Amino acid sequence: MMCSRLFGARMRESRFAAYVDRQFDRLHGAYTRGLTSLLATWPVLVVMGVLLLGAVVYLFSTSSSELAPQEDQGIVLGQVTGSPDATADQMLGYQRQMFDTARQLPEYFQMFQITGDPSVNQGIGGVMFKPWNQRKRGTDELQQELQDKWNSIAGARIGAFQFPSLPGAFGLPVQFVITTTEPFERLNEVARAVLDKANASGMFFFVDSDLKIDKPQSTLAVDRDLIALMGLNQQSVASSLTSALGGGYVNYFSIAGRSYKVIPQVQQIDRLNPSQVLDYYIRTPNDSVVPVRTVGHLETRVEPETIAHFQQLNAVTIIGVPTPFVSQGDALDFLTKTTREAASNAYRIDTSGPLRQFVQESGGFATTLLFAVIIIYLALAALFESFRDPIVILVSVPMALFGALFSMWTLTQVNGILLNMLHISILNEFAKASTLNIYTQVGLVTLIGLISKHGILIVQFANNLQLAGRARIEAVVEAAAVRLRPILMTTAAMAVGVLPLVFASGAGAAGRRAMGIVIFTGLSIGTLFTLFVVPAMYAFLAAEHHKRPSDDPLPSPVAQST
Repeated sequence: MMCSRLFGARMRESRFAAYVDRQFDRLHGAYTRGLTSLLATWPVLVVMGVLLLGAVVYLFSTSSSELAPQEDQGIVLGQVTGSPDATADQMLGYQRQMFDTARQLPEYFQMFQITGDPSVNQGIGGVMFKPWNQRKRGTDELQQELQDKWNSIAGARIGAFQFPSLPGAFGLPVQFVITTTEPFERLNEVARAVLDKANASGMFFFVDSDLKIDKPQSTLAVDRDLIALMGLNQQSVASSLTSALGGGYVNYFSIAGRSYKVIPQVQQIDRLNPSQVLDYYIRTPNDSVVPVRTVGHLETRVEPETIAHFQQLNAVTIIGVPTPFVSQGDALDFLTKTTREAASNAYRIDTSGPLRQFVQESGGFATTLLFAVIIIYLALAALFESFRDPIVILVSVPMALFGALFSMWTLTQVNGILLNMLHISILNEFAKASTLNIYTQVGLVTLIGLISKHGILIVQFANNLQLAGRARIEAVVEAAAVRLRPILMTTAAMAVGVLPLVFASGAGAAGRRAMGIVIFTGLSIGTLFTLFVVPAMYAFLAAEHHKRPSDDPLPSPVAQST
């Protein structure tokens, strides 16, 4: 429609258009000669196609996988855990040091902090950064710097992490659960072995477990015979100590029309450590008072801070924050392998939080891909009225998948070499997006439809040429040569169209970049292989098409190519 309005019948062809036509003519001739030569040994191309299919399976199984690439949301969270006997004042001191460290960053905007129940000795905070256009560093770099600085805070374990890119689970990105029916002491040994290897691997910024058998617990052991001689029992001794330490209110009193609770409790200076309880006094039935140390003594032992269960089994959760180029899938594989080496068959593994969401959501991609191929195959079988031609067309699918997966693998490997040997990080953003995630999976499914069009153009035209009397190889060579220009033009249009996704920046860039890389590289490399492998598969599998007397006369090949 636009050509009918912009181009007139008398308009001359521009020099640029003439130049493009000459180049396409040269490319057409070179491609025809090369394809004719290669089809003389078409089994070699068929074997190459089979090898590429095997390479797709290998690359797919070895690719780093995650639910979604980490987006820059302008905030880094910090989870702080104190020692088991840390007081509320100590936890506030840890968070004050976190705040003092964070506000020194040039990108700092503001920070919030929440201190939880003092008995849990945990708190959380979040450092919010300036908008995109006011800072040069991303949250990944800032997270690493904050983690390094927060590690220097003595007495606290702090993990820096970011919100998940997709809504759902919350918490540290790695929450790996080990369950068993064995006692917690043995479970703790297994957890310690896994933690030691995780720390030594260098795959994690921060790694810890929720099972810590390090909480001192003091028990007052009472001499039952002695208190019985005094006319007391254990309940009366416990009631006296509860009144001094419990902190529960016993009544109300009124002042100026307002009611206040009466809370009996010894002063804080007299209840700073367990040994002070021996200096308290208890009253006997004859109204005399005796110190607690007269009738009892303290027994101290170490107990777990918390006793966790997962699906009614004794459990420990390994929590961690992987480094930027370690995906959730890599972390899960490492922890699974390490646990199986350190534990017997009595232990089972599971996941929680964002890691569980990753496991649940990423398991259906292979099924989705298979159904997409089956639906396209059935549609093509109905279109071509053949079960063989769709196979020839769909040969282009593994070519495109290979191009996408190979480019993702190459970006990851090259970026690792640059970082380790030259300390250059120019490919960081592309390498972070080169994982098998929900965006790249959408891109791979999209590739199936985009690349199948090339095979349709070649096979349809080759079938028509056979009906016109051409031999099979002669028909596919001419069909591929005639369809070369529309194939290259549509490929270039789509590839250039996704370049803005490849070089995206700003909020949400990671997801767009991941999808753009897959479509651009898969379509480009897949088209290159398709132009040679599909004609070879046509020579191998395509049926012989002969014109029947009842068939309507077909247009000449020249008219169709036009």
